[in-house]
Amino acid sequence: MVMNAEHSSPDVATAVAALREELSELHQELVRYQLVVWTGGNVSGRVPGQDLFVIKPSGVPYERLTPQSMVVCDLDGRVVDGGGLQPSSDTAAHAYVYRHMPEVNGVVHTHSTYACAWAARGEPVPCVLTAMADEFGAEIPVGPFAMIGDDSIGRGIVETLTGHRSPAVLMRNHGPFTIGASPRAAVKAAVMCEDVARSVHIAHQLGRPLPIDPQAVDRLHDRYRNVYGQPGTSAQ
Repeated sequence: MVMNAEHSSPDVATAVAALREELSELHQELVRYQLVVWTGGNVSGRVPGQDLFVIKPSGVPYERLTPQSMVVCDLDGRVVDGGGLQPSSDTAAHAYVYRHMPEVNGVVHTHSTYACAWAARGEPVPCVLTAMADEFGAEIPVGPFAMIGDDSIGRGIVETLTGHRSPAVLMRNHGPFTIGASPRAAVKAAVMCEDVARSVHIAHQLGRPLPIDPQAVDRLHDRYRNVYGQPGTSAQ
């Protein structure tokens, strides 16, 4: 399909091209951090100011991904410009998140090993590390079991994360999905999700992880979001 006149202005075309370039690069970050295997997983991003998002094509190996292979969809998950490629099997889930969480501009799904292990147990990752308090501000919650292919996963993501500080959810028997104010922020959350899932798993093997006082979690999270880093930059 070809973008219609509403979506084919020079400004929109420029924004789509930039997002395709960014997403092509961000998918390689999933490989770099060993969050995906074979063709599983995906990153998507909302086109600024438009009812459009861009997402990975279905079943294409990461080493063959290019900006041109990224698929443009509307917020109902319909392909607007795909260059003959079909979008990810998680497209309906991403679309549902964008429709119902307007503050979200990036969504990531991975099959990272330790996060998937927690998802297989249907157990949230408890907030027992300062790095978790920083990035997630709470435990990483578990969402409901949902079938792949329609918006059921998206519904579970929205229901679980609405009102929750965590940008990550472990969909039961499936794996992690993360959201962010940008695609890069969502990728960062995916990287951090796997890192803390691994560390807390090892802590459980050694004994009982020690809880962090909720007020300390609040202070750590606020500091990370509002003080950490250089002036004019964001931890997100």
